[in-house]
Amino acid sequence: MRLHEYQAKEILAKAGCAVPAGRVARTPAEAAEAAEALAGRVVVKAQVHAGGRGKAGGVKLAASAAEARDAAASMLGSTLVTPQTGLAGVPVDAVLVEEALEVDEELYAAIAIDGAEGGAVVMVSAAGGMEIEEVAERTPEKIIRAPVDPVLGLMPYQIRKLANGLGVDSRLMRPVSGMLERLYSVFSGNDCSLVEVNPLVITTDGAVLAADAKLDVDDDALFRRPDLLQMRDPGQEDPLEAQARSYGISYVKLDGAVGCLVNGAGLAMATMDVTDAAGASPANFLDVGGSADVNKVAQAMGIILSDPNVETVLINIFGGILRCDLVSEGVLEAARAAPGAMRPMVVRMQGTNAEEGRALLAESGLAVTLVDDMAQAADAVRAQPKGSGLGGE
Repeated sequence: MRLHEYQAKEILAKAGCAVPAGRVARTPAEAAEAAEALAGRVVVKAQVHAGGRGKAGGVKLAASAAEARDAAASMLGSTLVTPQTGLAGVPVDAVLVEEALEVDEELYAAIAIDGAEGGAVVMVSAAGGMEIEEVAERTPEKIIRAPVDPVLGLMPYQIRKLANGLGVDSRLMRPVSGMLERLYSVFSGNDCSLVEVNPLVITTDGAVLAADAKLDVDDDALFRRPDLLQMRDPGQEDPLEAQARSYGISYVKLDGAVGCLVNGAGLAMATMDVTDAAGASPANFLDVGGSADVNKVAQAMGIILSDPNVETVLINIFGGILRCDLVSEGVLEAARAAPGAMRPMVVRMQGTNAEEGRALLAESGLAVTLVDDMAQAADAVRAQPKGSGLGGE
């Protein structure tokens, strides 16, 4: 779960991290009031779950309350399109009005889960204010990394190494080190998968502040973080992902045309690989889970069919606790609920009641291609006509 910048900064501030003075506003009048209270130049920032706001007009300087009001009016109620949002963009329902800083240096600091390391990694760079992906591609030597032992945590010697690597003035070593230590406490204390400060600024008077902040919380830890769960903004999420979450279905929307319905995360990843090997692209990651029932399968199928990009549905089930015939009954229930939405299906079923499940689909009258293995599934997906649309009608 991703938080807005103002929410992330509230959490950082509670942990002792210095952040610019600011106030969230949901109307132009509130933005003007915030600017007046800050009494000076301010920055008006659109609050969206995406980076690249500045290039998209989502960050504006204002020299007065009137300018802050106008800047907020131009953002609030609009849809902001950045390289991270796709063409659909995301709605702007709030802005953050902050004091403008006199910046001397811009640094980068982040803590993220690294699958290759099997844990958290702290990353810093003197190339703050830039897209970290660009830095990693063009000048990877500018990124300093420190893997964190999950038992010992971030050690003092690692903090010193990271701070030294930033090349800051010796007088700033202590406040920069303190900031890194507190960022890690936020990461570990809130079950985060990402804490990113870009830029981490040093002002002309020597203050170290988090000028921007991103904070992502591990979805699997939200059951014990009701305070953070209240901060969720469904309006910033893909509607299908939000719907799937309400059903307890693991679903991530992608840009392809092959909808995938699978039980088990590992099998779901393998199914996406098969789709890619077939020369197609998956429209989603979807793990319906091993304890799903007919209704949950129907809900999962309905979500897949609600994606207008889906042209073919690939169903890959290894029946264990979840019987294959229950999956077929769920698919048929979805077809009865929205017959005109059905697409051609490629179905592989193995395991518990696989023959019964295959028979239900074979006799359904739907456009179904039954296969025995992954290679046949790839061939069947490859054979589907492009732009087939509502092939089940």
